[in-house]
Amino acid sequence: MSYTVAIVGRPNVGKSTFFNRLLEQRKAIVDDISGVTRDRQYGVADWNGKVFNLIDTGGFVPQSDDIFESEIRKQVKIAMDEANSIVLMVDVATGITDLDEAMADILRRTNKPVFVAVNKVDNGTRELEATEFYSLGFENTFFLSSISGSGTGDLLDAIVADIPAEKAAELLPENALPKFAIIGQPNVGKSSLLNALIGEERTIVSSVAGTTRDSIHTHYNLFQKEFMLIDTAGIRKKSKEKDDLEFYSIIRAIKAMDEADICLLVLDADKGITAQDITIFSLAARKGKGIVVLVNKWDLVEKETNTARDYEKVLRQKMAPFNDVPILFISVKEKTRILKAIELGLQVYENKCRRVATSVLNEVMLKAVANYHAPVVRGHSIKIKFVTQLPTHVPSFAFFTNFPDDVKMPYRNYLENQLRANFNFTGVPIRIFFRKK
Repeated sequence: MSYTVAIVGRPNVGKSTFFNRLLEQRKAIVDDISGVTRDRQYGVADWNGKVFNLIDTGGFVPQSDDIFESEIRKQVKIAMDEANSIVLMVDVATGITDLDEAMADILRRTNKPVFVAVNKVDNGTRELEATEFYSLGFENTFFLSSISGSGTGDLLDAIVADIPAEKAAELLPENALPKFAIIGQPNVGKSSLLNALIGEERTIVSSVAGTTRDSIHTHYNLFQKEFMLIDTAGIRKKSKEKDDLEFYSIIRAIKAMDEADICLLVLDADKGITAQDITIFSLAARKGKGIVVLVNKWDLVEKETNTARDYEKVLRQKMAPFNDVPILFISVKEKTRILKAIELGLQVYENKCRRVATSVLNEVMLKAVANYHAPVVRGHSIKIKFVTQLPTHVPSFAFFTNFPDDVKMPYRNYLENQLRANFNFTGVPIRIFFRKK
């Protein structure tokens, strides 16, 4: 289930401050990708146990008023198409402008929930002035101050009222097919990979238009391997304009990520791993997805004895701390190792579904704890007595201890490394919780 909220509004009304307020205050937003095109930002927010994707549509630098208005109109249009609900941000200090009116006019035609956030309301006078925004005609109008955070809670309560609570404890259904999404930046070979996997072979059962209307699910059943491929690559026809395209493709890639079990992250061998790739990678990891990294166009790289080994070493350094992921060098054009990519994906899926018996877990992990005790904190010696795996989609482990709040990051990392060393969780993020025994 993926729910997306877009923040729209003209520049300098405080959209990014509002976005960052959620980012800092509620350790809620898990990741933000900035600077994709003109400072758009993406994150995963969590409010009262409800999780949603948050998109800040970013400001434009206008060349002239007309271009500017049409750009903003386009942004609002895309947000209306792609998001589940929309926050229109306005500024009490300047009052209602023509651009606010124009945006409100477009938003009145949508049947999706629209929330008006009147920003910079930080004293009684401004609260009176803010009432003029009711004239925009939206029932859900909230007064807030992004900088101090006052009023943001009420708005968030209203936004998440429509979102069903996450059912974390649902176990994976036995017969569900693994879902693979091919993700990565434009022009790295995502479409070609999809076509190489599907195009030639005629035994593919069907291409079903996806449950969300923006991704195509293809049922793959060849060479004794069966899974669903979520195609995020076929989104180029939407518009000729690069910025719109980028915006569409990012929203859709995030949605495809939400649906997938495994993300195949395609990189361009020539460019290596860029900051944008790292962001896509960490977003997938934070969402708890299994990951396989595919370095495409390997046929074009000049090779020496240890080229692949050295290249892989650099990749792992940049992906740290979560670098226990399979890395495969492929060439879609030459069809080199693309079936191996599928095998690795299925292997990672198996790792993601792995359940470790409590008895085995305790035998191994309590030995690891005995070999290296948690550091003493404020004179307390931390004792871990029992470990169990939780029934969740992402491999999660609860360690029962006398002082759960005092276990620090280095020791958490040690426990994660021990879990990885003893049980095969390659390609899968692991979550560790400390609970009072």
